Amino acid sequence: MTYDVETIRAHFPALSAGTVHFDSPGGTQTPVSVGQAIMDTLTGPLSIRGRRSPSERNADDAVTGFRTAMADLLGADPLGIVYGRSATQLTYDFSRHLARDWAPGDEIVVSRLDHDANIRPWVQAAAHVGATVVWMDFDPSTGELPASAVAAVLTDRTRLVAVTAASNLIGTRPAIAEIADVVHAAGARLFVDGVHYVPHAFVDLAALGADFFVCSPYKFFGPHCGVLAADPALLEGIHPDKLLPSTDVVPERFELGTLPYETLAGVTAAVDFLAGLGDLASGSTSRPSVSRRERLRASLRQVEAHEDSLRERLEAGLAALAGVTLYSRAADRTPTVLVGFAERTAADAAQFLSERRILAPAGSFYALEASRHLDLGDAGGLRVGLAPYSTATEIDTLLATIAEFLRA
Repeated sequence: MTYDVETIRAHFPALSAGTVHFDSPGGTQTPVSVGQAIMDTLTGPLSIRGRRSPSERNADDAVTGFRTAMADLLGADPLGIVYGRSATQLTYDFSRHLARDWAPGDEIVVSRLDHDANIRPWVQAAAHVGATVVWMDFDPSTGELPASAVAAVLTDRTRLVAVTAASNLIGTRPAIAEIADVVHAAGARLFVDGVHYVPHAFVDLAALGADFFVCSPYKFFGPHCGVLAADPALLEGIHPDKLLPSTDVVPERFELGTLPYETLAGVTAAVDFLAGLGDLASGSTSRPSVSRRERLRASLRQVEAHEDSLRERLEAGLAALAGVTLYSRAADRTPTVLVGFAERTAADAAQFLSERRILAPAGSFYALEASRHLDLGDAGGLRVGLAPYSTATEIDTLLATIAEFLRA
């Protein structure tokens, strides 16, 4: 089946501005339908949630629509969907909530593969209560973090393991389901950072086995916010500080203050757009009798095939260039490639590309421990991230421009 990328691109006004975007790991561009949903909600009748008036119903529908959409995307229960300002904020919040049950001698396991947002909150929360932090190392030669490496550091004092489902720096996708098995066998909880995973894979929370799973809708066409998914029964046992008159119902007990209804509507629209990508890509007509969950499955299958094809084209082209090192080597990885240069800096390469309207930024991208473990220090490398709207022509343009950079 042909993947019609040009039809998809037509929904993104930003892509007509002339800049080639390889910065999707930091946030994708936004389709018109998401912006329209935000505007319609914000400018329509809107008030505090209720069911008596149109304005109350609009607010209430935005919240319930958001929870249902994210549940469809993640294979979760809508009552286990928690809104947050960002994945970082949610991780900080839950590190404090969970740390109330920790004590000196307890062990919290973190991974050097992760974004600092799934490291520092746990390190700091452990320090506050006197718990011990245990580090998992990935193999810098392969980028792999196998379940055996997790099992090797677990003890009967392990309370929580925090690990990414996909590295935002080098794309590695650890075997989360296998990791979940060994973590749960040790009697611990598993907190998974799915921020870089969700845009590139069909998520089945039950199959993954994560107790807590966070993601960021702005990585998959939505507005800037974060989402945490967990079993509602698990959330029932967690009691955050909150205002006395505010509800104690799950998941609302974790969402302080009035929710941004327009943002929630934008998230729902982003999930709907993602569910419709398969139809757009193949030229099919809408299938209202098929559930959104199944449409998401079909869409993401096509997205993965498209992105993997482009990644292979990119990696083959980069491998042919002298003086270029590819750090994205794991057998299972996202279409995110970290590149280093023997005689030039990644920052210089990013600047050279930017001057030619190609956006592929350089840095460690908050995956500081991973960058250091790869001997790239704090400077990191050049990160090329693909998205459903990326094209083969853009890959060829990037490769030609990098070759020009190396000759300059």
